[in-house]
Amino acid sequence: MQKQVTFTNGSLAWKQAGACRGLDAAIFHPDPTKGQSASQALAVCGECVIQKKCLDFALSAREDVGVWGGTTERERRRIRRQRRQLS
Repeated sequence: MQKQVTFTNGSLAWKQAGACRGLDAAIFHPDPTKGQSASQALAVCGECVIQKKCLDFALSAREDVGVWGGTTERERRRIRRQRRQLS
């Protein structure tokens, strides 16, 4: 069970609690042309207490590259498209 983490200010301080902190950023930017997959990054995100906050940030910042909040670029494009259709 994941513990709940709450950050009250609008800063990016929440990033300090990320399971990815201190890991090689290349894990979160796999290159499929080199046979790399996002599975390692997704596993890290799956255990992260700030996964939702990270995903919300990535969607609002329109992060188009890498794994953020347990999602790939393709998944975030789909989420944004679905949100546009609902509004």
